[in-house]
Amino acid sequence: MTVKVITDSTSDISNEIAESLDITVVPIYLRFGKTIYRDNIDITSDEFYKLLTTSSVHPSTSQANPEDFTQVYKEYADKADGIISIHISSKISGTYNSAVVARNMMEGACSIEVVDSLFNSAGLALVTMAAARFAKLGHNLQDVLNETRKTVSQVHMFGMFDTMKYLALGGRVNKAIAAAGNILHVKPLLTFREGDITRAGLVRTVSKGLDRVYDFVKGKANVEELIITHSDIPEIAEEFKKRLSSLIPADHILISKLGAALGVHGGPGVLLVGLRVSEPA
Repeated sequence: MTVKVITDSTSDISNEIAESLDITVVPIYLRFGKTIYRDNIDITSDEFYKLLTTSSVHPSTSQANPEDFTQVYKEYADKADGIISIHISSKISGTYNSAVVARNMMEGACSIEVVDSLFNSAGLALVTMAAARFAKLGHNLQDVLNETRKTVSQVHMFGMFDTMKYLALGGRVNKAIAAAGNILHVKPLLTFREGDITRAGLVRTVSKGLDRVYDFVKGKANVEELIITHSDIPEIAEEFKKRLSSLIPADHILISKLGAALGVHGGPGVLLVGLRVSEPA
């Protein structure tokens, strides 16, 4: 019995983890002016952040389209007994809807279940990785689907943006508010509630922001695994991992690089955590 797990590149799952867990990642699109890139295929995270901070044009992103998913589903329809396709929250992207359209176009060819993770980045990665591990144990499609939905209820996210500049450039906050925030050196804290990104507070310094993220993790019981995702601040992420290892074994903590999907809006200096607890929320 083979169940194939598919996700999109907003999960920020590394190529190494995707290969080891047999996860196929469908890329979103990134546009700098007239040039379009497939996330993590035509452009790496390092290349993206270099362009982001040097280009005179602010980039935009667009979701994977139904044809992208149809192509991938067709590739595995004859190889798998079923497909679980897990994606970024439908409240912040149309990627999930693209996958649903593709599934409907494939009706009869293969059993496909499309799951709204209610998260992006580290949260989506945790859901996808749990599903892939379960699938590798040989469970059937319905059991993997049940495990995936259970994992969605066990995941939490919290993070800090270093600046509001890129949120303003992407139209996510009013530019006047962003300018005032930058003058005051205010850094927004963000979390997820029922699939929506919501503000969880403001801090004046990176150290206070890290304290808030630490307290968020400390307040969660029975943490099974955790991902620290950062944008171009590897040293801070490594130090924060050491700090969190007082709460969680270090081998249960992964560090990943924030990709283009959220990096467009966050810019350099984002640090967020996604964690999975052993019991549903």
